[in-house]
Amino acid sequence: MDSALGTFKEFSKNGLGTPLLLIMMFSMMIVPLPPFALDLVFTFNIALALIIILVSIYTLRPLDFAVFPTVLLVATMLRLALNVASTRVVLINGHTGTGAAGNVIESFGNFVVGGNYAVGFVIFAILVIINFVVVTKGAGRVSEVSARFTLDAMPGKQMAIDADLNSGLISQEDALQRREDISNEADFYGSMDGASKFVRGDAIAGILIIFINIIGGLTIGMAQHNLSFEVATQNYLLLSIGDGLVAQIPSLLLSTATAIIVTRVSASQNMGATVVNQIFRDKRVWYITASIIGGMGLIPGMPNVVFLMIAGICLFFAKMTSTIAQAKENAAEDVDEVNESSTSPEEVELSWRDMQTVDVIRLEVGYRLISLVDKEQQGELIGRIKGVRKKVSQDLGFLLQPVHIRDNLDLPANNYRIVIQGVTEGEGEVFTDRELAINPGNVSGKIDGIATKDPAFEMEAIWIEPGQRDQAQTLGYTVVDPSTVVATHLSKILRESAHYFLGYEETKQLLDSLAEKSPQLVEDLVPKTLPMSTVVKVMQNLLQEGVPIKDIRTIVETLADAANTSQNADALTSIVRIALRRAIVQEINGMRKDLSVFTLSPKLEQLLQKTIHEGPDNYFALEPTLAEKMQDSVRDLAQQQEAVGLPPVLLVTSGLRMMLSKLFKTSVNNLHILSFDEIPESKRINITASVGEQNDAIQQLSTTAA
Repeated sequence: MDSALGTFKEFSKNGLGTPLLLIMMFSMMIVPLPPFALDLVFTFNIALALIIILVSIYTLRPLDFAVFPTVLLVATMLRLALNVASTRVVLINGHTGTGAAGNVIESFGNFVVGGNYAVGFVIFAILVIINFVVVTKGAGRVSEVSARFTLDAMPGKQMAIDADLNSGLISQEDALQRREDISNEADFYGSMDGASKFVRGDAIAGILIIFINIIGGLTIGMAQHNLSFEVATQNYLLLSIGDGLVAQIPSLLLSTATAIIVTRVSASQNMGATVVNQIFRDKRVWYITASIIGGMGLIPGMPNVVFLMIAGICLFFAKMTSTIAQAKENAAEDVDEVNESSTSPEEVELSWRDMQTVDVIRLEVGYRLISLVDKEQQGELIGRIKGVRKKVSQDLGFLLQPVHIRDNLDLPANNYRIVIQGVTEGEGEVFTDRELAINPGNVSGKIDGIATKDPAFEMEAIWIEPGQRDQAQTLGYTVVDPSTVVATHLSKILRESAHYFLGYEETKQLLDSLAEKSPQLVEDLVPKTLPMSTVVKVMQNLLQEGVPIKDIRTIVETLADAANTSQNADALTSIVRIALRRAIVQEINGMRKDLSVFTLSPKLEQLLQKTIHEGPDNYFALEPTLAEKMQDSVRDLAQQQEAVGLPPVLLVTSGLRMMLSKLFKTSVNNLHILSFDEIPESKRINITASVGEQNDAIQQLSTTAA
């Protein structure tokens, strides 16, 4: 037994079970079966129908039997294949007697017909009417309505899940499971809507097949085998009715199973327990029923004994219902007393476990973008995000936290949002059925589509149809798919926000990794020379200024040497930058020997030196007008540098570099600010312009302020 079960499981595991079953069914339609084989397969068909209806009854909820539509199709095909096989045997060998098609068909025919073929035909017709008109039609209608309402309710259910998740009632894992259940439920009822058509078609086929068997059998028996009308009727009518009954009984069982599945509620409850609990919930129902039936039993001429017997049974159930209800009330009171005595006020209030932590990195998507992050729908975005996280981590020098992805029904359907530590850092709109054609500035023509801007770099772009891709590339556009748009935007924000991702734990991991190779170096730095908080701040300053921390050994050695002269994180950051100057300049300028820069005019530099406000965080006490003019001038010079293919670099003294970096960080894109100490000896400096000398307004303000 165990070996047979193991063989069956092995066949199913290898994907051979279903193909073999289909081959067997189609073989039954083509290859003639002997009577014994027909008996065997007919019996198996009845057993299969009983198994299916019992599984439907004991299944707690419809989704627990989600494979039912497929099973229903296979069972229907098996029954139709049996009809074809039995019809062949009946028409070929029916003239030999009522046992021509096996004992099962003969037994069903004799038992039900009982010597009266008209009665047998009427019983068969009643079974078909019950199956076709009542059960199948009703189940089909319920399936159709359930499928429509389930699909309509999906957005509301998704919103309810998000609300429960945001309020802390459920965990992230519970939310994912509930979303999966909603999707499976919609798929199940949609499949059941189609599967009910199998049952309906099978009922129609049963009616047609019995008429074909009767008419064809009489014709063949009398015309080819010279049987009398009475003998032909006896043989072929009994075989046809027996064949029809053997097929209709499993069909009726499967129709009933379909109705049971689609009419039960989605709650995880045993159907028998649910029926008992709800029918025996109110004793008044049974008392009223007992009174009515008992009153009818007292009327002269009525079947008094039967009515009074049923009234007594109803009174018994009424008493039993009253006892059950009283027991439930007593149990509820006991539970309330236990809860009141064992639960303190502190236990019912909020605790720290109820507080939801903020995701460090989160990507939220509208419902139309769910396909981009759904593996079952071949979504590519998850793979792209993993690649982005790996690449950015390698470039920055430490491991970024995972990107948490969730759907947000509050967002427009095509929008996404990138959230860093609970704060929205970027958002955009993408169309899953289109591609983004980005204008790099030198396109040779226009193309039809939805005008927009690239969310990452705010370049002019157009959402085009996939079929326009070749045309757009010919015109000079850069064409990318929706997943690449989101991944590129995410990569840019991760790099810009890198300093938010490095904390105590990440810094400790970096130092522990270095300690495996240089234990004494790390031991001398933390905590002997510098506290961990200062080391973390220096690392964050470097990342905020776009400097990777991959060379952790050089950074730690520099901090260990410089800690004796200063404990200020900003001052230590400047010293570390000098130690990393070759890597910093190479990242900016590549392998070019000449470094083209622009500087500050002497008067402006002197003015800035005088306006430095000393304190924990140094800053410029500048007039707003002068600061605005400086930003405009630096922005113009930076754009001139970029126009000729050179990186925009502002070269200043070391005392001004960090404060100017903070001043121009958000106002001038792609600007690199270096101090004279950060230029490697191997580089030749080429000064292209000076901020303030070419701007009369800045010169005048500088002179006035001085």
